[in-house]
Amino acid sequence: MFIFRPIQKSDLDSLMEMAEQVEPGLTTLPKNKHYLGRKIDDSERAFNPNVHKPGQESYLFVLEDNLTGRIAGTSGIIAKTGGFEPFYTYEIKNEHHEDHKLGVKKDISSLHLVANHAGPSEICSLFIKKEFRKGGLGRLLSRARFLFMSEFNERFEDEVISELRGVSDSKGNSPFWEHVGRHFFDTDFITADFLSGLGDKEFIKNLMPKYPIYIPMLPKEVQAVIGKVHANTEPALHLLLKEGFEHTNEVDIFDGGPTVRAKLKNIKTIQNSTKVKIKKITWNNTDSADCMVSNTSLNFKACYGQCQIDKGEAILHKDVAKALDLNAGDEIRVMQFV
Repeated sequence: MFIFRPIQKSDLDSLMEMAEQVEPGLTTLPKNKHYLGRKIDDSERAFNPNVHKPGQESYLFVLEDNLTGRIAGTSGIIAKTGGFEPFYTYEIKNEHHEDHKLGVKKDISSLHLVANHAGPSEICSLFIKKEFRKGGLGRLLSRARFLFMSEFNERFEDEVISELRGVSDSKGNSPFWEHVGRHFFDTDFITADFLSGLGDKEFIKNLMPKYPIYIPMLPKEVQAVIGKVHANTEPALHLLLKEGFEHTNEVDIFDGGPTVRAKLKNIKTIQNSTKVKIKKITWNNTDSADCMVSNTSLNFKACYGQCQIDKGEAILHKDVAKALDLNAGDEIRVMQFV
């Protein structure tokens, strides 16, 4: 059984192994063991029970095979974007231009740099190893975060965003970067992406253009990728859209990938989950349904398993109870698959 849980210091080597497999574009998992160790430390601090509102907390989770101890993937949540390090994005604005004498009407789109110091929460760092990309494990890694956010909603903003990886080729070259970012940074996409992943935002403030960039002046092949996701990221986008996320007019400043947004309360996993007390733990129950189940503590764990909701109480399969360290009388959060 695969268990979704907070990352621990002992997971550093596994996290570094995943970072070595990550293709350019996932800036929150740079190939730097020291920095990844700091991320684990930050995550452990984020689970402080005295946190009652969103701040600079950065939560990181892993998906573990509880039989072998192997780590299959990781995903994260940033409680509040911005703050000490602003959250940079390009906002696409449309302007209407018209000249009656020439009979010309034109709608012109442009990119405007935005630095957000008090932004929404962000889900991030989703990565699953290739050998585990089956059986719905990627969906568990993504959606279990929403059970945690539902249970501890006071720790997060009312809105949630996700920045998705933009288009790049097999060597990591981004057409958006080559025709936009490179002119201002004089470095390759992978280097800039790496620096941003390390949390170095100062170079963005110093070097990014302060004036709009008119999209029609960019090459056609660049215009075509603005707001588009990498082929490998299409399943993640599809999942988020099914969860109730919507496209925005914001794109990533490095690869032009899209940003999607949702109200926390409108996310489908949150809407369809319910908090109940365990009435009974059993090996066999023909009325059980396939579910995603979590505990309700900061020592958070979630997994797929069998559960039946009966008159506002849960009858839970013993394997699930064992995996999540649960007993009869404990509370759980459940989302049944329909």
